Amino acid sequence: MLDDYRWEVLATFEYHVGSYPSESVIRVPVGAVTDLATVPRVLWALFPPHGRYAKAAIVHDYLYDQAIGSKAYADRTFLEAMEVLGVSRFTRTVMYWAVRLFGRGNY
Repeated sequence: MLDDYRWEVLATFEYHVGSYPSESVIRVPVGAVTDLATVPRVLWALFPPHGRYAKAAIVHDYLYDQAIGSKAYADRTFLEAMEVLGVSRFTRTVMYWAVRLFGRGNY
């Protein structure tokens, strides 16, 4: 934890887009910085930044920060990763549409 809102990745990890193994692999490197799920503080009781979807949020933040693929690709990958992590359909849907409508990256 770097401060109240930012975290630093301490170990590289990979996400295989689509299925495992996959030709499309996202490698989040040591040192990547994330705020986990970017959720307005007023909604933290329902959607805390560090929920079951945290690893999906780290991948999503990395894609946004590095402008990898398109914004749509990053958002679809976030949705897929949340499903892989067992996030409920309701939560996945809400979080996906939040990033589709309000997400900002380096695109």
